[in-house]
Amino acid sequence: MASDIGSSRNPELPAALHRLRSTLARLKAELELAEVDGAAPPTKRLLEDVREALTYLSAAEDASHFRGAVLVVDDDARLAEITARGLRRLGFDAEARSSLRSLRAREVLVFDLSVLEALDAVERQAIRASRPIVVTGATDPGSRALAASLDASDYLVKPIELDELAVAINRRMAEAE
Repeated sequence: MASDIGSSRNPELPAALHRLRSTLARLKAELELAEVDGAAPPTKRLLEDVREALTYLSAAEDASHFRGAVLVVDDDARLAEITARGLRRLGFDAEARSSLRSLRAREVLVFDLSVLEALDAVERQAIRASRPIVVTGATDPGSRALAASLDASDYLVKPIELDELAVAINRRMAEAE
């Protein structure tokens, strides 16, 4: 299962790689031209190109590790933060909250069922539309039915494994593409 963790694609990666390739091609051409002309390479310009290439390399690395935005909502703020921190270590842009906020485009909602009772009908509809990943300590049929009524994409029982949650998040992101 762990091999699915990095399967989500980031649209910023191809652009960052393109800029990196262009900068390196310009650097190579400057060196080749100096060699053909028998002249000293333009050191200042080459150093600027190297710095630019390193900046683009860093952007490409960041883009390749970024796996998408995740909102973790749990009535236990400490548990929400621990979960979000673990997801950030796996490369997700994860935010922890103890209450619901509006979701950003393509953001995945990881939602504890215990927060549901405090929400109004509009907020419940927003959750249903997001197809959340439900995490809960409840294993009873009523809780599973409640998660199903929210059109949950996954139902995970606490304590959850971060790798299992990451797979569920990537699966949810792939559905949204």
